[in-house]
Amino acid sequence: MTREPRDAPQFYLTAPSPCPYLPGREERKVFTHLIGRRAPALNDNLTQAGFRRSQTIAYRPACDNCRACVSARVLVGEFKPSRNMRRVVERNSDLVGEPAQPRATNELYSLFRAYLDVRHVEGGMADMSVLDFSMMVEDSHVNTRLMVYRRRGPDTGINGRGQGPVVAAALTDLLADGLSMVYSFYDPEQDDRSLGTMMILDHIVRARRMALPHVYLGYWVEGSRKMDYKARFAPQERLGMHGWDRVD
Repeated sequence: MTREPRDAPQFYLTAPSPCPYLPGREERKVFTHLIGRRAPALNDNLTQAGFRRSQTIAYRPACDNCRACVSARVLVGEFKPSRNMRRVVERNSDLVGEPAQPRATNELYSLFRAYLDVRHVEGGMADMSVLDFSMMVEDSHVNTRLMVYRRRGPDTGINGRGQGPVVAAALTDLLADGLSMVYSFYDPEQDDRSLGTMMILDHIVRARRMALPHVYLGYWVEGSRKMDYKARFAPQERLGMHGWDRVD
């Protein structure tokens, strides 16, 4: 009799809950745990299959009557920034991103809290405590980095680091075929910088330098204003019934 390995993933289905993207709809998710020695490889495979990671959980929508959430990834080798995106890069040329081990600091939590209080005051993460934040950042069994963006300092060209307070940050998984942007947040008082766009553009540049073909953006949801921005990063691929389809 064939036996399943003890560390083989087990999948579960959540109960219905209100959809955070489309009013009047309900969502369900299928999920599994990302723990143990197989977690990095499993995270790679599941991300390529349309899953997202949150701490030690990999999940994807499994709604009964809706397929609006579509996984999207940028085709790094063919991406060319638009004129507006080039202006965003120029506006943020005084910032430098530094990859670091994922550690939750008081400074990062203060930035995260300010971001939620302005941009997602009614979202599901609005009540996250510093302990919740620490778990979000540090509780991972996969290859994760925290990209921290600060202003350039006089020694940036030598040590590669910025100085001053953190302006933006992105929790990012390093996959075999790309970078997956798990969660990003930034100073909400600096809207003129378009920091969310800046971080995606920076990840595309970094993926290109690493010879990685994709930057995973999570779910694009047609009809959701909160997710419209992801469509601007083209060409990209979206996961459909028959695999990844190119969208220009």
